[in-house]
Amino acid sequence: MIRKPSAGDVSELEWFKSSYSDSSSGNDCVEVASAPAVVHVRDSKHVSGPQLGFGSDAWADFVAYACVS
Repeated sequence: MIRKPSAGDVSELEWFKSSYSDSSSGNDCVEVASAPAVVHVRDSKHVSGPQLGFGSDAWADFVAYACVS
């Protein structure tokens, strides 16, 4: 996990809301943005708040695990 974004200016990232986010309750909102070496994750209700960054391999492992679970 990368705690500090390394993709340059993160304000230029294109964010996508997770299709698994529950928009009816408004509580589970996750967005992701992909950069060349990092996948950024943030809470869509707090876009200026903290973000997590994951290397490509770690993100691929997470997605594979999440799709099976």
